[in-house]
Amino acid sequence: MYPVLIKFGQVTVHTYGFLVATAFLVALWLAVKQARRTGIPDDKIVDLAFYVLLAAIAGSRLFFILTNWSYFAAHPLNVVKIWEGGLVFYGGVILALPVAVWYAGKSGLSFLDIADVWAPPAAIAHAIGRLGCFCAGCCYGRPADGLPWAVVFSDPRSLAVKGVPLHPSQLYESAGEFVNFLILIALRRRQSFRGQLFWVYLMNYSVIRSAVEIFRGDEVRGFLIPGVSISQGISVAIFITSAVVLFSLGMRARAGGR
Repeated sequence: MYPVLIKFGQVTVHTYGFLVATAFLVALWLAVKQARRTGIPDDKIVDLAFYVLLAAIAGSRLFFILTNWSYFAAHPLNVVKIWEGGLVFYGGVILALPVAVWYAGKSGLSFLDIADVWAPPAAIAHAIGRLGCFCAGCCYGRPADGLPWAVVFSDPRSLAVKGVPLHPSQLYESAGEFVNFLILIALRRRQSFRGQLFWVYLMNYSVIRSAVEIFRGDEVRGFLIPGVSISQGISVAIFITSAVVLFSLGMRARAGGR
């Protein structure tokens, strides 16, 4: 919709980059507030945030590059243009998780404790970040003629297909993640074991992402088989893993090993 937020002279502020930065700062602020309530030092949360941010950006960009290798092989300089979109969430998770586990061990913290602190902030950050995708036109939806809320991208700088009514798939996911955030905030008041928020966050997101993929129209995201995207396949794996881990942690907590 509006890929460029501000342009003055040779300086361009892309809406996508601005909203991703905003998402990170909002998440950090919420995580620090929650960490103080649970006795985790502020500096540990801030340090972890920057380690995980770097890992998430690297992983999400690498995943996008690998699924679009033919394009980037022909346009290698575009590898660094993350302000134009092109970050795959699951790629970020795959690299950020081991970094978070490493940092927790290095700092003498419980990974599950810090993961629970970060779960709601991550959900709201993702909701804000998808608004950036909407503005940039990446992750666009499939054609939706006759749909009352269909959107038409017209800005020549947009990454979406222009002049065609499309499902606002970015807004679907943003709304889903906002609901995920509210669910996690409500669950936090009744949390019964460590790690519950984090794994519920991943389980909820796997459902959201799998559903949103039905309405996506960008073929570059890659497919396992016709009609089933790579992200849907990963979503199924994450849902099953989350369900198993939640059951195991819940049983251990009921047995007195919270």
